[in-house]
Amino acid sequence: MKDKRSENSEQIKEMGSVTTSSIHCLAVIGQIEGHYILPQQNKTTKYEHVIPSLVAIEESPDIKGLLIVLNTVGGDVEAGLAIAEMVASMKKPSVSLVLGGGHSIGVPLAVSARYSFIAPSATMIIHPVRLNGLIIGVPQTFSYFEKTQDRIIRFVTDNSNISADRFKALMNSTGGLMNDVGTMLSGEEAVREGLIDAVGGLKEAMEKLYELIGSEERK
Repeated sequence: MKDKRSENSEQIKEMGSVTTSSIHCLAVIGQIEGHYILPQQNKTTKYEHVIPSLVAIEESPDIKGLLIVLNTVGGDVEAGLAIAEMVASMKKPSVSLVLGGGHSIGVPLAVSARYSFIAPSATMIIHPVRLNGLIIGVPQTFSYFEKTQDRIIRFVTDNSNISADRFKALMNSTGGLMNDVGTMLSGEEAVREGLIDAVGGLKEAMEKLYELIGSEERK
């Protein structure tokens, strides 16, 4: 029979997550893999692993809260948004912590938690929706892009303190990114814009999560 330490080691290796005595830590690392398998050399977070894990966390009486640690370049828009929607709809208290970067679809994931932190040295990149590869140049294609982008804007503004107009302005800014449209925000800038709640690290994130758990238990 496996001991708790062996189970945790296997969980980290296979799923990129671990459960402590009462907290589940979910790591969103590298690129978010959706419906298409990414090259083997890519560091990925697989949404087919994350979604059932979130269901199990919500149902487990032993898990009191969820800590989401992000260092992601983005990835599959549909998969990332699906994970973010699930986190935002959970009853269990949740806190996110952006380390390194929370770029592209990582932005909705960062704001999906009940409270969000970003490390001082971390950054977030906001840019319009785009797809790699061949696309059909018809009006319907661009309508799809626009509707998908509107879904992201609505989710981000519903789950943070940034306005839709300001988020769109950052998304469509020119001159901030080399050969691209969009904006890179430092940790402090992300907080000033109302995108993230506070600058902090693991200590602050854990303290806030235990505070939220305490508030939930007193209800």
